[in-house]
Amino acid sequence: MLHEGQISKEEQPLASPSSSNSNDNLDGGGVRVTCFSEAINDVPIHFQIICLSKQIYIWIGCNSAKFGNLYAAAPTRPNNTVSVTSLLGGSSDNTGSSMARRLVLKTGLNIILASNIPKNSPMIEVAAEKVLVQKLVTLGYIRPKSEGLNARTLEDDISEHTAYQGTPGFYFTSILLRY
Repeated sequence: MLHEGQISKEEQPLASPSSSNSNDNLDGGGVRVTCFSEAINDVPIHFQIICLSKQIYIWIGCNSAKFGNLYAAAPTRPNNTVSVTSLLGGSSDNTGSSMARRLVLKTGLNIILASNIPKNSPMIEVAAEKVLVQKLVTLGYIRPKSEGLNARTLEDDISEHTAYQGTPGFYFTSILLRY
């Protein structure tokens, strides 16, 4: 069933015949390709999502099939942050890089994002990201907040510090400043 404003929807699992939406299907080398279009503020926005076992490639296009700016984002350790870089066009302060960063935080996977949304259209950018996140939820790639990269609690930090230092001591104050 198509949602209001949705133009088309197509999902093609490749090399993975199972119809389940969990990431477990993709461990055998399967690739899931999902293409759909959505009318946002009377502007057709096209999406292509290619899901691999530990990475998601996303293309978002507006008014044409041009590639647009390309960003790569990945979770980093040990401080559970996200690193983002612009591979083609754009800059690191562009909306595409921010979107890629947020997608890594939500999925926990490496994200390659190609975005061809006009720079002067912030409402379209926000709506496109919302549609994309909803689709990733239905595909099963958005993790619950309790499993996200920022799921560490104050108790986790204190117990980790205590294990290394023997007592929370002075660093307790610096840990509290993070929260």
